[in-house]
Amino acid sequence: MSPRIGLDRATLLQAATEMADEHGLESVTLASLAQRLKIRSPSLYNHVNGLPDLRRELSLSGLAKMASRFEAVLTEASGDEALRAFSRAYLAFARQHPGLYEAVQRAPDPEDCELSEAGAAVVGLVVRVIETYGLRGDAAIHAVRGIRSVLHGFVSIERQGGFGMPLDLDVTFRLLVDTFIAGVKALREQGDTGL
Repeated sequence: MSPRIGLDRATLLQAATEMADEHGLESVTLASLAQRLKIRSPSLYNHVNGLPDLRRELSLSGLAKMASRFEAVLTEASGDEALRAFSRAYLAFARQHPGLYEAVQRAPDPEDCELSEAGAAVVGLVVRVIETYGLRGDAAIHAVRGIRSVLHGFVSIERQGGFGMPLDLDVTFRLLVDTFIAGVKALREQGDTGL
């Protein structure tokens, strides 16, 4: 294979993203990426420091895209509608970018400040929504973990084809999110806003 003219880190990352979204994150190897780009594998080292670095870049890219999407929907909504809008954006991202979604689920190396900060930025957006329910500190973090678990569970079951009954998944999703919202409101009414 001859070197590809104009190959840069952005082009490489776009190709890796497409592969991950089409076939799953595990399908992205240096050999498969080189084949897709019609270059030799060693040429990739001009742009990334191996597969871990490439996967890190996919995580950063996914987190940036998530943050941008979430920020956009959250500026237009408040209260219950903000949590619903966030949840819909989360599901849409997972459906449109299953490979990037998979990449952002991996816990970052605690010493990787850039990746940790990117993840914290996404979490911060969700905390901001949760705080509108009067939850603060640990209670807000527990609620963020709760909504993430609810959404990730739905995404995972859907991706694996686990919802086999012929019922509208969007209705199920709406009911799931509304149930979570009712639970958060119940915490507030019980006064468990700071745990």
